Formats: sequence, C-alpha cells, structure tokens
Amino acid sequence: MVLLDGTEVPELVHAEVAGGTVVAYTSRAPDKTAPNEDAVAFIPYGPAAAVLVVADGAGGMPAGRRASRTAVQTLEASLQESMQKTTLLRTAILNGIEAANTAVLGMGTGAATTFTVVTIEGMLARTYHIGDSEALIVGQRGVIKSQTMAHSPTGFAVEAGFLDHKDALHHEERHLVSNFLGTSDMRIDMGAELHLRPRDTVLVASDGLTDNLHRHEVTELIRKGPLTDAINGLISLVQRRMTVESAHQPNKPDDLSIILFRKPRRARQADRQD
Repeated sequence: MVLLDGTEVPELVHAEVAGGTVVAYTSRAPDKTAPNEDAVAFIPYGPAAAVLVVADGAGGMPAGRRASRTAVQTLEASLQESMQKTTLLRTAILNGIEAANTAVLGMGTGAATTFTVVTIEGMLARTYHIGDSEALIVGQRGVIKSQTMAHSPTGFAVEAGFLDHKDALHHEERHLVSNFLGTSDMRIDMGAELHLRPRDTVLVASDGLTDNLHRHEVTELIRKGPLTDAINGLISLVQRRMTVESAHQPNKPDDLSIILFRKPRRARQADRQD
C-alpha cells in the first residue's frame, strides 16, 4: 500500500498499478496550521487489480486525521487477509469497509471520516461511497461515465434537480454531510460495475477539490494529456480558488486530496479478455 497524508508538506506520487498509471496528491488547507485530516492510498489487490481510496476526516470533530488514517489502514489489512483467501474483490471491499467502520467507532472519540473507494479489476471499475468525497470516471472526450452523489443536503438537492451544480458550490449548507464512516448508521453507496475503455480517467477526490472547481473545469483538465499535467492543473486552479476570494467563483479553503488513474491506450491482452 502507498499511503499519503501530507501532514507537513504536500505529497505527490506517480506509480504503475493494475496495468495502468496512478498519480496521487494531498496537502492541508493553505490557511491551516493543524494536520491534514485527509488520507489517500492506492492498494494493489493481486497483479491486475487495485483499490483507490480517499478519506477525509470530519472537520471539527475530534481526531479527524486519526479517523481517516485508521480507516485506510484497516481496509488495507482486511484486503491483505482477503487476498490470501482469494476472496472476490467486491466481497473483500465490503468486508474491509465494515471493518474500518468498526475500527473508527472503536476509537471512542466521536471521530468520523468520509470514505470513497474505486476498485480497478482488469478493465472493470466500481465505486463504493460514504460521505462527500467524490469518484468520477470521464471519457477522453469529456463524457462523464460515472459519478458519485454527495451524501449531503446540497448533494441530494442536485440529484433531485432542485439545485444545479453551480449554485451548490455557493450554497451556505454545502459543508454539511449526512453519512460518515465511524457511525452506527453508516451506509455504503455501491455503484454499478463499469467497463473502462483505454484512456478513460478515474478521479477520486476530497471536497477540497469539488467545493472549489466546477464540474466542467474538472472534466476538461483530466480528460486527456499526461496525468501529471492533469493533476498539476487541478492543484494549481484549486489553490488559486482557495486563496483568492471572488463573488463569481467558489472559495472554500480545505485539505485537498486527489487520485487520478488511467489505463493505457493499448490495454494488455489479459485485460481485453476480461
């Protein structure tokens, strides 16, 4: 497992996993001296599969950073055990999330965290979602093929058509979240299995990204070109939004975490046969 928490300085990594390329980044909010409450990880599950994770410790609650790290580390330990038993990845993830929820509850501090997971298995992807960290899958032409819905009043309003994405970014209740890992009523929103095409881009990110950028800005930056250019473009634009207030653009200083993953144009024969 590669785990990033950006406690003192921003972290950016680049690696090859599951037959594709992953870049990941995390940093604390620009106006913040306390530790980064986000945790970011990518976890191999055998030679052809990987698990991408972003956890955002609940701001204002005790031990948010510890909650996000505990959740990710517990998931990784559970996946290692499941891999030895050759458990199906879907079952392994659900078991791991339940174990992570129990571990965070066991901290006994009232801490909680969002928890968004994307599994990559050959050319198949699936999302598992708790809270308002986001997973998004975008085609090379910018078509959104999959996206999670924020578990929040504004997220539900957007999904129901009562609020558009632009207005949601400026809504006074956009910071409220209605579903956390580390609670007795935690619920897992599991997405449908999606067949990736080569060059589709998978994004997993905390609300430090989604509360500062419009959806079309994100898709345009990640849909094509090198992943390092894409993630650096996202980071640059978010940092500008966080530090420069504008009546016309969102501005919410927060910890920022991003994972981008992409399969190459020519997928391996083993993947094409999945």
